[in-house]
Amino acid sequence: MAKATIILDPAFVVGKTDPRLFGSFVEHLGRCVYGGIFEPGHPTADTEGFRQDVMELVRELGVTVVRYPGGNFVSGYNWEDGVGPVDQRPRRRELAWFSTETNAFGTNEFMSWCAKARLEPMMAVNLGTRGADEARELLEYCNVEGGTALSDLRHQHGHPSPHGVKLWCLGNEMDAPWQIGAKTAVEYGTLARESAKLMRWLQPDIELVACGSSSRSMATFAEWERVVLEETFDVVEYISLHGYFSKHGDKSRDFMAEADLVGRYIDEIVAVADGVAARRRSSKRIMLSFDEWNVWYRTRDRATRTKPGWPEAPAILEELFTMEDALVFGAALLTLINRCDRVKAACVAQLVNVIGLIMTETGGRAWRQPIFYPFKHASDWAQGTVLDMRLTCGTFTASNGDQFPDIVSAAVLADGGKSLSLFCVNRNFDQPIDLVLSLRGMELRKLLESRVMRSEDLNATNTADDPERVKPVRGPNAAIRDGAWQLTIPPASWSVFRFSSLPRSAEASST
Repeated sequence: MAKATIILDPAFVVGKTDPRLFGSFVEHLGRCVYGGIFEPGHPTADTEGFRQDVMELVRELGVTVVRYPGGNFVSGYNWEDGVGPVDQRPRRRELAWFSTETNAFGTNEFMSWCAKARLEPMMAVNLGTRGADEARELLEYCNVEGGTALSDLRHQHGHPSPHGVKLWCLGNEMDAPWQIGAKTAVEYGTLARESAKLMRWLQPDIELVACGSSSRSMATFAEWERVVLEETFDVVEYISLHGYFSKHGDKSRDFMAEADLVGRYIDEIVAVADGVAARRRSSKRIMLSFDEWNVWYRTRDRATRTKPGWPEAPAILEELFTMEDALVFGAALLTLINRCDRVKAACVAQLVNVIGLIMTETGGRAWRQPIFYPFKHASDWAQGTVLDMRLTCGTFTASNGDQFPDIVSAAVLADGGKSLSLFCVNRNFDQPIDLVLSLRGMELRKLLESRVMRSEDLNATNTADDPERVKPVRGPNAAIRDGAWQLTIPPASWSVFRFSSLPRSAEASST
């Protein structure tokens, strides 16, 4: 059996996880909205057309914030098309995904859905085909209580209470050639600065996210962020990151290593942002919004991204995730948690059907994808103080010769330090790992529970007919041997161990 050691001390922490770290993303893309969260006429639909089977899964998942309405979609979207009487809303040919947009679902429907799902809305404004004034107008429509033309229009549309949206994205992937209205860094930075200025004059306490480059592989990467932050540093709180993880051929080891690149990506953007701060002699720190991330490779080919004939809500980008995908997903999620001092928001792209955590049949069933479970466990048990662990374990070698640890792990103290959750991904496909927890300054009093998700078939997935083929079950027990907790982490698995904990000083005083 392979060996590993983790050292934990509550005096050494990374930081506290922001609830927004456990977010997702709803875009007008494929069946994410239509046939996903919204389907009037579905047997479970409520009076507003929201699928209640999906709503129950969203609540179970524990999503805290949802980014909307895009994504690439937002860069050609006129928000006015999606408000007011539904029968008067225009149909449009939508150029991001070459579909017909009916606009039956828009801003007010999204806000109502968020309220019912008990989560925070995160709105994006169109800085592709539109500009600063349109961004200000959408903010006025959403957040001003009344007494202005646009806030009164919201009243007329049946929503007298302001939506109170706090978090706003200034466009989407504006350096990308596929983006409607793509811009240079200077062009975008100037527009984002002026949009932020108008929005802040209207409502000073909002929080704003500037667009980072579309991915770490872009030729614009890093220099784009530098230029944009030079323009927007004083008026934004966040810079965005987007990252998708791919498997190339049968290279499972390389696929496992994709999650480790998340940490490098974050560190690089932090360095750029802090460099901009240093040139200003500023103590302000720009935080990171990793507001698109997921495993995505089967449907990334251009031929699978659209369907001919401008269809309504076509079934596109519908990845069926496997157990292997869940390992990479879980490792990436733990990396975000371990960078919680700078990553304050993150959105899995997307919530339903389109590379989704949840899958549905239009008119039919809904079920959980394998990646649903690591996210749920983290949203349930990783909200707290992340400990700065020291991990020693075996390694595997990627095809480029780089070595990566067999285990990715995170430890989170919650409930005022009264419980500790230890999350582990074992990327050793062949062996279980005997893990020893070396504790300093704290006692783990008892194991509350353990959960493990694994499959002998790494290609196993969940379907409507077999929705629970891949799911967590009760995990192995932990035992104290030679004064230390010892755990067994099964091969190719996602595991969670939850303990009741007590600082040693409190233990001593209680006796």
